[in-house]
Amino acid sequence: MSRATREVDDERRVSLVDLLDRVLAGGVVISGDIKLAIADVDLVQISLRALISSISTLSGPLHAMEAPGDD
Repeated sequence: MSRATREVDDERRVSLVDLLDRVLAGGVVISGDIKLAIADVDLVQISLRALISSISTLSGPLHAMEAPGDD
């Protein structure tokens, strides 16, 4: 492996903590479908929908959740 290739590989590596931080900061949606059929007859269908995010990302800025004052 050449030196340039090793340098590119080192730059692409992301630690698990950094990856988790990016996912929680922006959020990620996982979706999938599994269907079990015999002779074109659907017997079982499973649908998966999951949203993974931090609460602060979902709730938005803190000042948007505050109740307006009696100004």
